[in-house]
Amino acid sequence: MVRRTGLRPLVGTLDSVVRWVAVSELEDPTPYLEGDELLLTTGMRLEGDFSQYVARLVARGVAGLALGVGLSHEEVPPALLQAAAAAGLPLLEVPRETPFIAVGKAVSELLAAEQYEEITRAFAAQGRLTRAALRPEGPYAVIDRLAKEVGGWAALLDENAEVRHATHGSKAEAAARELTRLRGEHGVWRKGAWSGRQGASSGRLPASLALSGPDEHVVVQPLGGGPRPRGFFAVGASRAFSPVTHTVINAAGSLLTLAVEQGGAQREAERRVRSAVLGLLLAGAKEPAGEERARAVLAPLGERLPEEPVVVLAMAADTLESVEPHAFTARLTEGGQHALTARFAEADSRGPADLRSGADRRGAAERSKGPGAAVVVLVGTEGAEKVAALVGGTVGMSSPGAYGELPGALDQARRAFESGHDGLVRFADLAGQGLLGLLDPATAQAFASALLAPLTRYGSRADLIESLRAYLGSNGHWDAAAQRLGIHRHTLRYRMKRVTELLGRDLDDPGVRAELWIALAATASACAPDSSRSSPS
Repeated sequence: MVRRTGLRPLVGTLDSVVRWVAVSELEDPTPYLEGDELLLTTGMRLEGDFSQYVARLVARGVAGLALGVGLSHEEVPPALLQAAAAAGLPLLEVPRETPFIAVGKAVSELLAAEQYEEITRAFAAQGRLTRAALRPEGPYAVIDRLAKEVGGWAALLDENAEVRHATHGSKAEAAARELTRLRGEHGVWRKGAWSGRQGASSGRLPASLALSGPDEHVVVQPLGGGPRPRGFFAVGASRAFSPVTHTVINAAGSLLTLAVEQGGAQREAERRVRSAVLGLLLAGAKEPAGEERARAVLAPLGERLPEEPVVVLAMAADTLESVEPHAFTARLTEGGQHALTARFAEADSRGPADLRSGADRRGAAERSKGPGAAVVVLVGTEGAEKVAALVGGTVGMSSPGAYGELPGALDQARRAFESGHDGLVRFADLAGQGLLGLLDPATAQAFASALLAPLTRYGSRADLIESLRAYLGSNGHWDAAAQRLGIHRHTLRYRMKRVTELLGRDLDDPGVRAELWIALAATASACAPDSSRSSPS
């Protein structure tokens, strides 16, 4: 630029970045400058001591000062030369015959040429990265090429921040440690869990994570188009990245994301295989060869079933990606749903008639469909709680058992998942709470309300409900029940006769007593101050 415009360097050399040309005759032009400008002036208001003027320009970050001679000054004032040399400010002389606009045009053309060159380099780098992506090594080749393009190193990390491939001299461990620090409490990537320069507060992953040190600049980007990253790549160099380098890094990220998403099709196929294996296990639970066939199907995938005894975990659909790297995980397929529905129907056919009617009968079929558990995990007893801790929300856990007992264990896990409790819910704990602990609270309450409706509608005689409760709680003994209520046994006999008439049921029938006892227990549980389920007595 100096040669093209005929400028004559007087102090220093104009080797710093020049982003624009500014013209000003103000004594203090710095409020109107941004930095990195070449300032042109005729110096019409400059005379005497130039030190303060030069100091302000240096503080503002001006790239250089060019004084036009032949107007206000026939030559550059010695005081200005001295002040520029003392402050280290490049000073040039603009000949009388060189218009300021010519300098501005020259700088503008040079900037445009530089930008075009940068774009050309970026396109060329993108082409080389694309050709690398087509090689058999795929993502690994892209990482190797990226390291060469940035003049540094690059590394590919999986979704757990483990380094899968790195170039020579890689310092990916620092990026991996930072990613690990930003993970969720139990090792699960959550929305907004890792914070880059922007986006953490919005719950969305930021575009990149930047780490900078004295001699190292690192950029980490997530891979994948979903809410959770499917992996990461890191790139580092000893110098800060230019805009062109950032463009190249972003291009590499797009190619790597495409490779990851294409790999998602393979993961989906593997998930279908695991779901089919679960169906085989459920369908052939009573056949010794069923487990062997299932293991044979998994072997080509490099996966295996846990050894007995096995615990079944039931989880929500959105936990699949978090859990499948750690245990045998499958979605409940239609075949598995049918097998489970058949088991529910078999279990329900042995229950009281009214418990199989209406909503409960429909609920037995719907328990194998949404919005219940959709993900099933098979894991050994020692690792069950660790796997359950990988996800938030409700997790149903069965009792340990053999593969021949898998349908029953799956039934237990599903019922525990749908119990209405949060966190890890063990079926064994529900069983210890009695029959009501195994029933859906809303279904049990609806059943109780329908069965006891004739008594609750009987005017203000709420004593019929309490009398029935005392009668059943005393196992049908008149004297004990009457004493419990503080009334004469003949009064109790009259009330029970009225209960029999209103309900249209025989209180001497054990099945009727059981149904009424369950209804009263459900009513007592709904009225309790806490969520625990208690006896109706």
